[in-house]
Amino acid sequence: MNKNQTLGRMGENLAAAYLKKQGYEILDRNWRFQHAEIDIIAREENTLIFIEVKSRSDVYFGVPEDAISPRKMTLITDAATRYMELMNHEWAVRFDVISLIIKSEEVYTLDHYKDSFFPY
Repeated sequence: MNKNQTLGRMGENLAAAYLKKQGYEILDRNWRFQHAEIDIIAREENTLIFIEVKSRSDVYFGVPEDAISPRKMTLITDAATRYMELMNHEWAVRFDVISLIIKSEEVYTLDHYKDSFFPY
């Protein structure tokens, strides 16, 4: 695993731990459909949440959440649609972003943006 992959995996683990502490139920991680991957699929009460996790070691090239392009949102939406079809989904849906600036496993900043984008 290269440095970026290691940082990304650490970010996803920190995000999942954060969500569990907040009372979310983690349903799936790194769920793939065609060319898309949903980092975390969770449930909070009656809401199904698709979460994109973005991690960086600093903000020199901008904040992590700015790296989510319209194309990436479309891929996530397509994958989410397929997931809902497979699970016979019948409750509310939300798309969140968790942004992390990671210095180490113990030193990081986490921002959780709820309803951060909507399907096209």
